[in-house]
Amino acid sequence: MDAAPTLDPITVEVIGAALSSIVEETGEALIRASYSTNIKERRDCSTALFDTDGNTLCQAEHIPIHLGSFIGIVPHILSLHDVAEMRPGDVFVGNDAYAGGGTHLPDIVLAEPIFVEGRIAAWTVNLAHHSDFADRGHAHIYQEGLRIPPVRLYRAGVLQKDIQDLILLNCQVPRERLSDLRAQMAANRVGVQRFGDLCARYGVDTVLAAGRALLDYAERKMRAGIAAMPDGTWHFEDLYESAEVTTPLRLTVEVTIRGDTMALHFDGPPQLRAGLNMTRTALLATAYYAVKSVVDPTILPNAGLMRPLMITAREGTVLSCTHPAAVNGRIQTCQRVSDLILGALAQAVPDRVTACSNSACTVASFIGQREGGDLWVYLETMGGGSGARPNKDGLDGVHVHTTNTSNLPVEALENEYPLTLVRYELVEGSGGVGQHRGGMGLRRVYRADADCRVRVDVTRLRSESWGLFGGGPGGHGAIECGPGVTFARDDAALKAGQWFAVVSPGAGGYGPPAGRRPEDVARDLAEGVIAPAVAREAYHHP
Repeated sequence: MDAAPTLDPITVEVIGAALSSIVEETGEALIRASYSTNIKERRDCSTALFDTDGNTLCQAEHIPIHLGSFIGIVPHILSLHDVAEMRPGDVFVGNDAYAGGGTHLPDIVLAEPIFVEGRIAAWTVNLAHHSDFADRGHAHIYQEGLRIPPVRLYRAGVLQKDIQDLILLNCQVPRERLSDLRAQMAANRVGVQRFGDLCARYGVDTVLAAGRALLDYAERKMRAGIAAMPDGTWHFEDLYESAEVTTPLRLTVEVTIRGDTMALHFDGPPQLRAGLNMTRTALLATAYYAVKSVVDPTILPNAGLMRPLMITAREGTVLSCTHPAAVNGRIQTCQRVSDLILGALAQAVPDRVTACSNSACTVASFIGQREGGDLWVYLETMGGGSGARPNKDGLDGVHVHTTNTSNLPVEALENEYPLTLVRYELVEGSGGVGQHRGGMGLRRVYRADADCRVRVDVTRLRSESWGLFGGGPGGHGAIECGPGVTFARDDAALKAGQWFAVVSPGAGGYGPPAGRRPEDVARDLAEGVIAPAVAREAYHHP
C-alpha cells in the first residue's frame, strides 16, 4: 500500500476551496438548466460531494434541510448495490423517506459515483424539489406520492427508460419532471468533470487525503467552539399547532454541554396521521444546522462537524418517525425544532442567539387544469420574520433556518400560472417589540384567474414567536378569505375571480423596549404578556 501523502495546510485549504467551488458550480448548473419555477426561480435545490464512505465532503450553501436527504442516500446505495459492479456513468435516483434515505417524496436525489483511475473516488449528489405531488392526503406515506428506492436511472451512461417512464407516469406534470431530471443530470456531469480535473492537478491520493483532513479540521473547530461554551444542561419547550392537527403538539429539547461535546435529546408526541412527522435524518440535518450557526458559522459544512454532537429522540414520535408515517410537511416541524435549539442555547450563550423566528415555512400549493387538459401545479413558500439579534433588529420577510429558497418574482408567477398577486406587503406591527425589534411577516393576496384548488400550510395561528430577555412576541400567521372562499382546515376550492390571503408570522424581539423597567418586564412575564408560558424559562434579562 502506498504511503499517505504528506499535506501542508496551504494545499488542504486550496483543495477545500476547490471542493466548495465544485458544489457551487454544480448548483448553478442545475438552476440554469432547470425548467420549473420552483428550481429556476426559487432555487429549491442543493448539491454536495461525498466521500466513498458516504460522508459529506462539502455542501453548497443552498437548503440546510436537504442535507437530511443527502446523508441518507449514499449509505442506502452502498447497502443495496455492489460497488464492484458500479461503472462510470451509473446514476442512482431515489427519494423515499424509509427505503431511500430521503426526508419527503418531492425531494428527488440523483447520486453518481466519480471514477478516477479506475476506482470510485467520491460521489456527486444533487437534489431538486419537484413540486408535483399536489392535492394528496397525508395520513401515511402511501398517500404522498411515488416512493423511489435508490435505483439506477442511468447504467454506464445509458438511460434506463423503463425507470424514467415509471417515474413520469406517476407525476402530475411529467414535462416539468423530465426537464428538471435532465437538469439534474447536467449538474452531475459538471461535478464529475470538475472533481476529475482537481484530481488530475493534485493527484487523487492527495485530494482524498485533503478531504479527510478537512473533516478533521471541521471536527476540531466544532469541539473548540463547544469547549468555549459553559458546561451545563438546559431545557426548552414550545407548542406547535397547524390546521393538520386538532391539539397543539408539545415539543421539547434538552441540551447538555460537557467539555467539547454536546448532546441534544428531543421528545414529542407519537407520530401522527398527518404530514408533519420528521425522519431521523431530517432531525439530524436540522440539529447540525442550528448548532453550527450558534457555535461557529465558519465551520466547514462537512461530516466532521457532526462528530462531537449526539442527537437522540424517541423513535415513533413526531421528531423521529418510523414507517409508514407521512412526512410531506416535515419542514414545518424542522423549523420549530430549530427555534427549540436556539431557545435552549439562549440560556447558555445569550449573546450568540436570536429570538424566535417565524418558526414556519409558510406554503401555498395550487393545482388546476389548463384548457387543453394538462394539469398545472404551483408551489410557493413564503418568508416571514426572523428573530431579533442581540445587536440588531430581525430581518423582515425572509426565509429562516432550514429553508433558504428565493422569492418568486410576481412577473414570473403571473406569466406561467393563471394566478394574480393582488397585494404583496410586509405586515406592519408583526415584529415583536424590544430593544431590537423582531422581523415582520408577509401578506400575499392571491386571485385565481381560473378554477383551481389550493392548500396552505401556516403555523403560529394561536401561539406566538417568543422574544428573548424582555422582548415581545411576533404576530400570528393567518389565512384570510375573500367572498365565497371557505377553507376546510387547510384546503379550499377557488373559482375564477375569487381571492384569499396568506399571512406569515412575525418574529420575537430581543431585550426590553426602551423605557421599560425591570419590574415591568417581570410583571409582564408573570402575566404571560410578552411570552407564551411554555417559553418563560428562557426569558430573563442578562
